[in-house]
Amino acid sequence: MAGAGSVAQRRQVKAPPGGGQRPPGRRLLPRSRILPALLLVAAVGLAGFGAWALYGSQWLRIEKVSVSWEPESRRELTGDQVLSVAAVPLGAPMASLDKEAIEARLLAELPRLKSVRVVRAWPHGVGLKLTEREPQAQLPAPGGYAEVDDEGVRFAEIAEPLPSVPLLELDMEDSPSARRFGEERTLRDAVAVASALPGPLAGETSVIRIVSYDAITLELSDDRTVRWGSPEDSPAKAEALTILMKAAPDARHFDVSVPSAPAASGG
Repeated sequence: MAGAGSVAQRRQVKAPPGGGQRPPGRRLLPRSRILPALLLVAAVGLAGFGAWALYGSQWLRIEKVSVSWEPESRRELTGDQVLSVAAVPLGAPMASLDKEAIEARLLAELPRLKSVRVVRAWPHGVGLKLTEREPQAQLPAPGGYAEVDDEGVRFAEIAEPLPSVPLLELDMEDSPSARRFGEERTLRDAVAVASALPGPLAGETSVIRIVSYDAITLELSDDRTVRWGSPEDSPAKAEALTILMKAAPDARHFDVSVPSAPAASGG
């Protein structure tokens, strides 16, 4: 009887899985976990394929670079100059394009540029969109003249003066305001005066002379002069001067230092 019991026990141990017991060491995933696992495998596969497509394949490579100027922007630089400095890596993956580095390089090496935008034009293009600085005034410089924009930035030197762009002449050595305000601030303020002049009046202004912060004079064509005073209220002064010149076309001297009470004389 003991032997028969031993045989029965062995038969129970070796019973097939269909008999209700699963052999130890073999566990199946529950159905609720199979789908997430498959989705994870698919996601990893797609991510790997995407990375290969962006960086390893030849599908999305830089093949051409275009240069354009923003509307109404002055254009002095050439496309070849810009492309040479930008040094966009042709043949490199589009995804690896370092837009910030290209923008910084262009602004550092081409100070005539006021702003730069680098854009991807998928699948193979890169666009460089530029805005150049506009000269609002010019300063005497060792090599000729320095162009100055509306922010007071000296961005380029030219051999000959620009027509229809006022020349700034600073004569502040003996002025107390030179110590109080400093030459750079006074220069920015003088450029603000030039920027406030409407087009026709700016074209008639040959020199903006700064003796002190509150003693700015405009020298116009035909030996006419304008006492401007300080750079404060420049838009109001420009408007007052425009009206005054129409009302007294033969006058030689104008005073808009107090824009609410402009005056004209001579003629």
